[in-house]
Amino acid sequence: VFANIGVPNQNKSEIPNTSSSKHFRRDIHNLYRGVFLIPYLLIALIGGIPIFFLEISLGQFMKAGSINVWNIAPLFKGLGFASMVIVFYCNTYYIMVLAWGFYYLVKSFTATLPWATCGNPWNSLECVEIFRHEDCANGTAHGNLTCDELSDKRSPVIEFWENKVLNLSGGLEFPGAINWEVTLCLIACWVLVYFCVWKGVKSTGKIVYFTATFPYVVLIILLIRGVMLPGAQDGIIYYLKPDWSKLAAPQVWIDAGTQIFFSYAIGLGALTALGSYNRFNNNCYKDAIILALINSGTSFFSGFVVFSILGFMAAEQGVDISKVAESGPGLAFIAYPRAVTLMPIAPLWAALFFFMLLLLGLDSQFVGVEGFITGILDFFPTTYAFRFQREVTVAVTCVVCFFIELSMVTEGGMYVFQLFDYYSASGTTLLWQAFWECVVIAWVYGADRFMDDIACMIGYRPSSWMKWCWMFLTPLVCLGIFLFNVAYYKPLIYNNSYTYPWWGEAIGWGFALSSMLCVPLTALYKLIRAKGTLAERWHHLTQPIWGLHHLEYKVPESDIGVLTTLTPVSDGSAKVVILESVM
Repeated sequence: VFANIGVPNQNKSEIPNTSSSKHFRRDIHNLYRGVFLIPYLLIALIGGIPIFFLEISLGQFMKAGSINVWNIAPLFKGLGFASMVIVFYCNTYYIMVLAWGFYYLVKSFTATLPWATCGNPWNSLECVEIFRHEDCANGTAHGNLTCDELSDKRSPVIEFWENKVLNLSGGLEFPGAINWEVTLCLIACWVLVYFCVWKGVKSTGKIVYFTATFPYVVLIILLIRGVMLPGAQDGIIYYLKPDWSKLAAPQVWIDAGTQIFFSYAIGLGALTALGSYNRFNNNCYKDAIILALINSGTSFFSGFVVFSILGFMAAEQGVDISKVAESGPGLAFIAYPRAVTLMPIAPLWAALFFFMLLLLGLDSQFVGVEGFITGILDFFPTTYAFRFQREVTVAVTCVVCFFIELSMVTEGGMYVFQLFDYYSASGTTLLWQAFWECVVIAWVYGADRFMDDIACMIGYRPSSWMKWCWMFLTPLVCLGIFLFNVAYYKPLIYNNSYTYPWWGEAIGWGFALSSMLCVPLTALYKLIRAKGTLAERWHHLTQPIWGLHHLEYKVPESDIGVLTTLTPVSDGSAKVVILESVM
């Protein structure tokens, strides 16, 4: 599931992460510092891992997708609808990273990499292939250019990305023409996703053994090459050396929380959907801890790869590391492409890297699409089932997402992409989702009750730390970072230069509110439709609805209608359970 490891800054905030295309928006200088690891690890311990475990165990226990899993507390079924909205947005814009990676992969099959040289049709007069800043002591560098003139020059790697791949227009209001080469790559990616997902998780499980291990081989090779480059040591020191003054900055904590929640795929419904495919007595507690450690460990390791290359690029250009690459998805298409150009047989390494990037992205896309499809199919009654239902549902989803993504392959497509990334699956929406998940499980359903349910599955109660996190620590952390995020909100700016128009921001907030409002509006609708006093309605709507199509019950006749804890009868399939009365 979490095989998409080592893609720098391709998940939400600004530390190399392990999970989907995530926040690219802020100044690298403010975030890629050693001090960031402190809030990152702290929030992972008290926020990320507890909710990661909660979602997997909830899906495994309820045997349902992201919507029906909240039958555990029907009043809050809006959490399921919210996660479906968020993961739909993610499926829509994240695959653009795969399309760009596929485009680079195709362009790698040449004798000379197109982003390694100037003189191409897309290059400007400011393009310079080699920056000789060591000659600046003599007042000139790179031919007849002075050092001041050289500082304004641009790398062919950056120009290939901005002028050829993106072909950026002046802004969101200038969409421009469609890039048909990137569009064909996008179609190819969706075809791959469709035929890997259309038959379910079993059709994708086997290839994960390769896609989860191969990226480590490439990362290790890139690290070995990276640390041998001049300036790599400065880049690694920059990565690890704390800037303690930034620890008091709320933005660092906001970004740490955003990074954790997105890289762990929390709030997307994917974890609950995939957990529902587990055996009932699978040890999800151990699995969650191991996966979380691998996730964060790979993020940390990837940072060395990225910053060894950024250190070299900074030394080559004679500028501060924070100025080397623009923050954003371009990091994966600037720093790494530059790295492979420095290796012997560069096209080979470029093809390997972008093939790795494609595999990582496909794994992430599989998870998102599978989570969405599982939620859709579980939501509709079995009476509406028809032949090839899953195949048709997957096809419709892919086609709808593709047509929305056509707006991202235009000259103004990057502005649309950033709009989706900044608002639709931002830290604000994920923190809001995680907060309510903890509140519902810990206080509505009952933390002790859920701990008993987990013990029913795995044979023992997890650490009490999980319970205390669900009840107090995690919701407080989520609420605190959420409030900081709102209080320190800054309008979206692309590349520190382009400010989005007011209607662009309005569209962005529409993305965010479309998921966040699902929780209160669904709860209000259910309360209005229910009968009885407010207390009676609350009591009725917070009683679990056990899905008999997932679990078979053997209920003592004297206790029919009494909902209590579940204990397994069969150690084999663990499908048959007994409702034990507490009365």
